[in-house]
Amino acid sequence: LACPVTLAPDCVGAAVEALAWDATRKVILLENLRFHKEEEANDPTFSQALAALADVYVNDAFGAAHRAHASTAGMARFFSAKGAGLVLQKELDYLGKILSGPDRPLVAILGGAKVSDKIGVLKNLIPKVDSLLIGGGMAYTFLKAQGIDVGKSLLEQEKIAVAREIIDLAESRRVPLLLPVDHLAAQEVKAHPIIAEQNIPAGYAGLDIGPKTISRFCQEIRAARMVLWNGPLGLFEEEKFCLGTRSIAQALAQHEATSVVAGGDTVAAVAQAGVGDKITHLSTGGGATLEFLEGKILPGIQALEA
Repeated sequence: LACPVTLAPDCVGAAVEALAWDATRKVILLENLRFHKEEEANDPTFSQALAALADVYVNDAFGAAHRAHASTAGMARFFSAKGAGLVLQKELDYLGKILSGPDRPLVAILGGAKVSDKIGVLKNLIPKVDSLLIGGGMAYTFLKAQGIDVGKSLLEQEKIAVAREIIDLAESRRVPLLLPVDHLAAQEVKAHPIIAEQNIPAGYAGLDIGPKTISRFCQEIRAARMVLWNGPLGLFEEEKFCLGTRSIAQALAQHEATSVVAGGDTVAAVAQAGVGDKITHLSTGGGATLEFLEGKILPGIQALEA
């Protein structure tokens, strides 16, 4: 734009309005909106004060689109001219395609620590995907639901019944649900790991998927035309336990399928593998992406459509 950027002394008020409406061509960066409690409260008066600073409203913050705050939802209703920015629109295009009209076969890979974070996503995706691969810490709750010993691996005891429900849902929909068949396990993070076949010995924790699982998951990726990946498949921050996650990232990069990677840890893992530029779409959303994939209406998106 080749024009100066001015930091406003606040985000609302007479001084900010004067700065916004003077004749000088410039970009104004508002002070942090969360310094005002009215922002997160989605206060209508605060929303209107923000709206007084502009003629056109563009929301390009997909990562905050699941929050019903004044800046993401409330102020939009005071504009007749409003729309999505390029980043937000790209997110809706790729994530929307996964839920409605994906290229097939569509493979979803879900990892990360907790089943509880992904229950809604799993239930919403199963009727839409052609196969579902589960790894990471959350896999051990599913394995426990199948009667497999998981040693001292991360386990959500109270979610075992839910995991069983999800396994049954996949079976009823005839959607293959692939869980790890071997593991890289250790008694502690700094200890020498072993490869555990299916059952993990007492005193050991699964910290990465094993070589057979890597091969099996990569085979699914190579058969796909579209892949969604959310959540690392092991403790990738540790060099000893990064091979599973890195192998999935490399398989996606080498395959011509449309690849959508979501979640801060997963995007970081892809960057760590050096293949970020080979992924079709790196989602900027964390909670927003998960809620969208759950099928929830995001307040920031709904505000643009009203």
